[in-house]
Amino acid sequence: MSGRDEHVFLRGMEGIYDMREYLRALRAKPRVIKSGALPWRKGPIQWNKDLVAPVHGHTQAINAHTVELAPGGRSAKHGHQNEAVFYVLDGRGYDVHDGKRYDWQAGDVMVVPNQCVHQHINADPEKPANMLVIKTKPLFMYLHLIFQEVSEADPKRPEGYRPAGF
Repeated sequence: MSGRDEHVFLRGMEGIYDMREYLRALRAKPRVIKSGALPWRKGPIQWNKDLVAPVHGHTQAINAHTVELAPGGRSAKHGHQNEAVFYVLDGRGYDVHDGKRYDWQAGDVMVVPNQCVHQHINADPEKPANMLVIKTKPLFMYLHLIFQEVSEADPKRPEGYRPAGF
């Protein structure tokens, strides 16, 4: 011995690790999720509704949510490490990805690549734009690739706008 105290650094773990129980719980989850019963969050320009996320216990590696942009609204300018796929349900507008404009309309699919600074803009001053968003964000978070930053906040007008079914 060198005169120093010896230490053993271990973190104890106790519990039951039973994949059969986990699979039973997973299989008991509803296979059809009624989105009308799910709450909207954020606002007042960009509203989000989480459809499927690991926190709900349905998936582990993907997230799906809807986005509704108010008439003439725009999202915050932001970036994140995970990619995202947007399916435009209705409306028209454009995205700006790393300074380049990409126009979209209902029926289009837009891909936001990893580490892209982007913003979503509704070009219609009269009607909202709605999109289904599918991301791999939970997998990236699991891998501790969680860096996400807002470089320009979304505007806070119009204050009275609410999505249908709010």
